[in-house]
Amino acid sequence: MFSRDSLTPLKMLLFSFHATNTIILSYLPLYLKYKGLNGTEIGWVLAVGPLASIFAQPFWGYMSDKYKTVKRIIQICIMGLLVTSVIFFQMNTLLAIILMGAIFYFFVTPIGALGDSLAQRRAEHFGVSFGAIRWWGSVGFATSSLIIGEVLTRVGIEYMIIPFLCFGVLALVVSFGLTDVKVDSEPVQLRDVSAIIKNKSFVIFLLLIMFLTITHRANDSYIGLYISQLGGSEGLVGFAWFTGVLTEALVFATAGIWFRKYHPLVFIIIAGAIYSVRWFIYASVDNPIHIIGLQFMHGLTFGVFYLAAFNYVSRLIPKLLQSTGHLVFFATFFGVSGIIGSLVGGSIIDSLGGETLYYGMGLLATTGTILITLYHLLPFGKEAYVHQRDQ
Repeated sequence: MFSRDSLTPLKMLLFSFHATNTIILSYLPLYLKYKGLNGTEIGWVLAVGPLASIFAQPFWGYMSDKYKTVKRIIQICIMGLLVTSVIFFQMNTLLAIILMGAIFYFFVTPIGALGDSLAQRRAEHFGVSFGAIRWWGSVGFATSSLIIGEVLTRVGIEYMIIPFLCFGVLALVVSFGLTDVKVDSEPVQLRDVSAIIKNKSFVIFLLLIMFLTITHRANDSYIGLYISQLGGSEGLVGFAWFTGVLTEALVFATAGIWFRKYHPLVFIIIAGAIYSVRWFIYASVDNPIHIIGLQFMHGLTFGVFYLAAFNYVSRLIPKLLQSTGHLVFFATFFGVSGIIGSLVGGSIIDSLGGETLYYGMGLLATTGTILITLYHLLPFGKEAYVHQRDQ
């Protein structure tokens, strides 16, 4: 159906997977609220996903590098997603939801990272921008958030499993048309992974960006509840995501024009500064429509930050360990940061409200931006980047 060198299956995979991811990210908190959970309990459930990803991301990344296949690992994870999601959405008690959620997320969380890792390598093969491929994920996210939000407003949040499975099946079907990557080296061994842990620049960078990624993940988890607190509906939540991810898609699509003009850390610092402003403004609004109007800042924060961070990490990691390194990055971004953002954010929004949560996020993002600026001004990070890039 597709030629061997076609990028269409990969673009369709990113589109369909991120469409499923929209449903979980945007509406799971509202679904759990429908199930009768309070803000703190929702925080515990949302923290399960990031916790599972800490183990799942490196595990599946290692398996991908060891057996030199991204395609087969993606297919295994999508199959696991489809089977476990059916069971997960049948659970009604907090303990059952948490336990089944851990298994569900073990298969779900690596798919995005592996898809992006494959996109990065295919982009290098074709000599195109990574963002030109990755933006299809954003298009899928935006399309799903807009359509599914309106659908769930009409039929009820309890039916969110149906569109989720539809997009999941589509992701599995198109995965069979993927072209795998080939690495001319011996299969990776566990001892090789220690090279990542010993890479001081990589480890320090991951620690510093957590000041930003914690705030991003807290927003992912609670923007729906915050809009609900301000009086918005499921449809408005979907429109908020659509507006934000649309700007993200534009940032990814135009990355080939603007991205390589400066050092990636410069873009991370710019994104961090905008993150700070964004959260402080969100803390001050009192109408959900204002959130919609400000969601264009999502592309200027996450879009710019993610492209720059992913590029910087790719330059710090040996090609042999690309999948493993990328998934360790994801485990930090979406795992550790997600746990902290979900647990602390859930407690704050439950007891003090969304305004206090976003104000605290603004302070944290400001701290992170200052620290990354200092990291960039010191020769340590820049020299490591140049050294690996020239290898």
